[in-house]
Amino acid sequence: MSRSDHHEQGSFDYIIVGSGAAGSILASRLSEDPANSVCLLEAGPSDWHPFLHIPAGYIKKVFDPAFTFPFTTEPTEHTGGRRIPVPLGRTLGGSTAINGLVYNRGQAEDFDGWAAAGNPGWSYAEVLPFFKKSEIRIGEGDDTYRGRSGQMPITNIDWIHPISEAFIAGAQELGIPRNPDYNGATQAGVGYFQRNIHRGYRMSSARSFLRPASSRKNLTVLTQAHAKKILFDGARAVGVEYMRGGPGGATHVVRGRKEVIISAGAINTPKLLQLSGVGPAALLARLGIPVIRNMPGVGHHLKDHFSVRVVARVQGIATINQLARFPRLLGQIGRWVLKKPSVLALSPSQVHFFWQSRSGLPRPDLQGVFAPASYREGYVGMLDKYPGMTCGVWQHRPQSKGFVHAHSKDPFEAPIIQPNYLDHENDRRVLLDGVRLARQLLKTQALEKYSIGESMPGDQVEGDDELMDYIRRYGVSAYHLNGSAKMGPVSDPESVVDAQLRVHGLEGLRIVDASIMPDIVSANTCASTMMIAEKGACLILQKT
Repeated sequence: MSRSDHHEQGSFDYIIVGSGAAGSILASRLSEDPANSVCLLEAGPSDWHPFLHIPAGYIKKVFDPAFTFPFTTEPTEHTGGRRIPVPLGRTLGGSTAINGLVYNRGQAEDFDGWAAAGNPGWSYAEVLPFFKKSEIRIGEGDDTYRGRSGQMPITNIDWIHPISEAFIAGAQELGIPRNPDYNGATQAGVGYFQRNIHRGYRMSSARSFLRPASSRKNLTVLTQAHAKKILFDGARAVGVEYMRGGPGGATHVVRGRKEVIISAGAINTPKLLQLSGVGPAALLARLGIPVIRNMPGVGHHLKDHFSVRVVARVQGIATINQLARFPRLLGQIGRWVLKKPSVLALSPSQVHFFWQSRSGLPRPDLQGVFAPASYREGYVGMLDKYPGMTCGVWQHRPQSKGFVHAHSKDPFEAPIIQPNYLDHENDRRVLLDGVRLARQLLKTQALEKYSIGESMPGDQVEGDDELMDYIRRYGVSAYHLNGSAKMGPVSDPESVVDAQLRVHGLEGLRIVDASIMPDIVSANTCASTMMIAEKGACLILQKT
């Protein structure tokens, strides 16, 4: 992908803004036909750093501004007055270069709900082929649901810790069944995560889709190309103005003969639209941006998962806390080099559970994650010096929603991001129940011989008010932002794109990324975003 310095201006059939989970797939699919010329703009550098490819290296890069947009949310009372970090990938592969590597599609009801909300073609039965199209499932799974011939390897965890097995046994004690494939017929249950790691390496969307396509003469990849605005001729999108070299750098223009496709993610997509004159008229007036189209929904309906963790100390066995420190780390490095299972080739969370926050619910409304590791209070990504284990939990389908607003005309200035975490009363209740379940799971008989007590929040924190205070002070984003340019019928004033992903009232402009989700999925968002890209490519190429 080194041809990026030779085509700074020109005309192409398709221009794609953003090379993340969606953009890399689109670039690959649209350029399969040599008759299509495709230009992919990526704001960040190439994914050259080794830590972007070694799974454990993500913790060194997730907050590195060289490869991320170091965004934060606005504070609220429900976050204890804190700004919550929401970094997004700014490199080839986007956030798939820095995420937690979990492959989780969600529940069939999520997509049936999308279709029922006025989005024909997006029911579970209709999107399942596009989930299958992306993946090479390596491991067990019913081929009714799983793909075997795609480009994204989805593998099982091969490094099994005794505490992880004990955690699963403990969940079964509490009546949560073991589920060997949560991406199959049903999500409910407990088991090991599937992940996009293969032969010890992170399989980002750039590595899986963009790299194999990069030698095509009809695909131009421009890195360090920060989109400034979409260019319009009347109501038709005709190109993109972008800058290279950071603020004050040179401005360039690429023209799109057929379509401009925005795949910049749930924060940068609405921001780019607003900077281009597409968004709420009152906001654009405040920014001094001429209105191309008044669209109240652009930047609104933002949702995210808000996660909180429970931590316990461990005795009698080494956890990742010890294995990731010298001198034991040397042994793990050796194992990784030899392609043997090691802590370097792990996703941050190894075990999942999907379950109901209380009895009587028709489907899981909670997701939990577990790892035989614990992190120091107040330090992002820094392991405790003592052995520990962590169980995190979040609500699958929060009702709280917020917004993204451009802060100024400056394309390099971070937008105002306000997800309004826990604003809805039901979200607070579900997360409280989730934390109580996580505490139970760390106190099962199966874990008894390993646990020497809860360190966070600690046994002294018990009542609802105390637990809620803990959630406010320590809850964080699960990095699953979506919905800020949502799909829906034109009769819905909050919707931005139709079921073909075309922006309402404009021509030659589509959005293909997590921002179009009509409602948040009961899952990590990466797998669904890849599905959106596969379906989006077919819609663009009119393959149904």
